Amino acid sequence: MNELYSKNQNMIRNMVLAAMFLAIGIILPTITGGIPQIGNLLLPMHIPVLLCGLICGWQYGLIAGFITPLLRGAIFGMLMFYPTGLAMAFELATYGAVIGFLYARFRKQNVFAVYVSLITAMIVGRVGWGVVRVIMMGVGGSAFTWQMFIAGAFLNAIPGIILQLVLIPVLMTALNRAGLVRFENRD
Repeated sequence: MNELYSKNQNMIRNMVLAAMFLAIGIILPTITGGIPQIGNLLLPMHIPVLLCGLICGWQYGLIAGFITPLLRGAIFGMLMFYPTGLAMAFELATYGAVIGFLYARFRKQNVFAVYVSLITAMIVGRVGWGVVRVIMMGVGGSAFTWQMFIAGAFLNAIPGIILQLVLIPVLMTALNRAGLVRFENRD
């Protein structure tokens, strides 16, 4: 009975945290002041989704990642649903799922585990974004090209990538020190 209570309590905690990360993901891009070029550089919507996957687990990261850009687009009308919003939904869902899945598999959950999970999720998510864009737009000609993929997934995103590589581990370390998230050693 006590184990069931603890499991339910953990599930409710994760649902509340995932909802909070979803809300942050919807609101945080307003800091860019409605200038899409800055948002494309800093990728503010990615940060709460990555944190959700790390803190709540892959299932919550996947769901929050998929819903965040679509809900933000519906509320603020900032994203075209097709193809931008839908491709971004798959990209962020991949981020949340991959980072949460990998991080949970580490025997020692620490900054190293955060970095490995984060970098892997960022690569897999960007490849997933490219695959979805190819499926939606086709390849070659005036459709989705290799140059568009490299520019959209990496070159234009360098400031956001750097921000994520610095901010996510710092936040996880701060949350660990505050006792809100625990780095675990499962030996």
